[in-house]
Amino acid sequence: MRFSDGFLSEIRDRVPISAVIGQRVTWDRKKTNTQKGDFWACCPFHGEKSPSFHCEDRKGRYHCFGCGVTGDHFRFLTELDGMSFPEAVERIAEMAGVPLPARDAQEERRERERASLHDVMELATQFFQDRMQGADGAKARAYLRDRGLTPATQQSFRLGYAPESRNALKEFLASKGVEKVQMEACGLTVFEDVPVSYDRFRDRIMFPIPDSRGRIIAFGGRAMSADAPAKYLNSPETELFHKGNVLYNFARARKALQKGGAVIAVEGYMDVIALAQAGFENAVAPLGTALTENQLELLWRMSGEPVLCFDGDKAGLKAAYRAADMVLPLVAPGHTARFALLPEGKDPDDLVKAEGPEAFRTVLEAARPLSDLIWMRETSNGIFETPERRAELEKTLRELTSRIKDESVRYHYQQEMRERVLNFFGSQRGRQQGGQGAGGKGSFNKGGKGGERGQWNKGGPGVAAGRLAVSDSLARSALVKRAGSILPLRETCLVVALVNHPTLVDENFDHVERLDLSNAELRQLHVALIDAMAHDEANNRDEVVGAISRAGCNEIWERAVALVRKARQWTALEDAALEDARDAFAQTLHLHRSARTLHKELKQAEAALATDPTDENYRHLVEIQAQFHDVQATEALIEGFGVSSGRTGRN
Repeated sequence: MRFSDGFLSEIRDRVPISAVIGQRVTWDRKKTNTQKGDFWACCPFHGEKSPSFHCEDRKGRYHCFGCGVTGDHFRFLTELDGMSFPEAVERIAEMAGVPLPARDAQEERRERERASLHDVMELATQFFQDRMQGADGAKARAYLRDRGLTPATQQSFRLGYAPESRNALKEFLASKGVEKVQMEACGLTVFEDVPVSYDRFRDRIMFPIPDSRGRIIAFGGRAMSADAPAKYLNSPETELFHKGNVLYNFARARKALQKGGAVIAVEGYMDVIALAQAGFENAVAPLGTALTENQLELLWRMSGEPVLCFDGDKAGLKAAYRAADMVLPLVAPGHTARFALLPEGKDPDDLVKAEGPEAFRTVLEAARPLSDLIWMRETSNGIFETPERRAELEKTLRELTSRIKDESVRYHYQQEMRERVLNFFGSQRGRQQGGQGAGGKGSFNKGGKGGERGQWNKGGPGVAAGRLAVSDSLARSALVKRAGSILPLRETCLVVALVNHPTLVDENFDHVERLDLSNAELRQLHVALIDAMAHDEANNRDEVVGAISRAGCNEIWERAVALVRKARQWTALEDAALEDARDAFAQTLHLHRSARTLHKELKQAEAALATDPTDENYRHLVEIQAQFHDVQATEALIEGFGVSSGRTGRN
């Protein structure tokens, strides 16, 4: 039924959106401001421990900053409760005390027809279930038993069996008063180009496909005979079923996500069912085709970062790459995907059956972000020994990231790919120059005459691929500065930007709270800043500076500001526009976290080689060393040139 915009606006205005949502969530007392109509809660669409779901009565909208769902009164009911739009309107109208307008006769007729088709599909489901338990279903029951599915699981997913007959289902439905045109409209019979229609599904295990409300809208059939033309056969497109808009197990998975976790997209029905039996009830699958944009939107309704799981073979990897190409242009803040690649030759069903749920959980924990998969595809098995090939890789990555529609995400992807290219070429050059243990400048010695195993020679620049030519004395000077009273520039810029622009603390609180600083004096400023936030004394710059002074850190603060000014890092200073400060801070924080992570990885690699001097550990340490020296040299340039000569440093 169609409703006028005026009617929809009227009932929306009469019912606060908090009254609709408040029936399904518990408002957070600390963040909610009832008088202003500003409400916060843990998101009902995905599991979380801290409230990131926000709704505003004044705007009549809700938004989750965790998973990205957004909408109004009606969308909340249709997405969370699986109501149809007319049912959601009826619910809101009832709350508003407003009668529904007179129904349109034609639309009412179409709704009755759709309802009757749902009834037909339910009858067909019951028929298939009954035949599964009968004598002619013995073969199907044996197959499912061999696949490890318990009777309880079969019943839960309403699995059935279509007998090897051209007319069994058709005759059953006819006996229930179902008309021929209804069977055809449901796709249960084949009637095109044949004199007499016949059952579409014959001698197949039947997988009922429910919609978002749990109503059966289609079937998938798995052939019992090895001679069948198609191993799997889906219902055709119908009034009820459009396969590119449906995910198998969507309704059950969405309900399971209320317990926490992310939605898992696998490739087939059996994978979904096997995972559910193993305890992973939040799995869904596309219906015999590659993942579509509409199906991706369904995934994002459930989780902002779904895990796309692919079989561990060449076909599975190709499917993962195709999915990555489809996802990449659509990524946005709060909307992305991770990719889980199974062991070679295994699908989820095989893995949980052979090695148990923990093996699959390990695969999920190792899921890679989208950027990793794109990088892996473009660099795996590639040889980039010439400038032309390196330039070609950079061009390919620029073209790929330029497809991203969201401007801010596109910027960060392009930035990350530039850094990856720099480190990648650096490590390649480092292996070429140092991998043979020749003892040349800047090389890594495996042992023997060139030096002790696992030690870098001190005679070279320590920078891979010749990208940066920094003298050994400059590098040593920078290291001495970091060890003494001179503050490291990158860390100083981060802290000064946070103090001068406290809004950045709110926007990046999780990262700021755990900010890993190497300098003890800057850590004192950081503690003063966090304390000010905790005592609600960081509403503006002056309050934060006052808190720093009361903590006895005024002298450190003045030196930090002087260093930033001398290096002309103007985006961290007080008079910088917030947008400029925000962009520069995000870039600097990303580089800082990468550098600190790399430092920790280096220490771990050194320890691993010391305790287990294998070739594999040695090669890993070579790569980490090359990248680490590259970062050290870059920081030397920043501190040496940006500070001593007053030129603008680049962080």
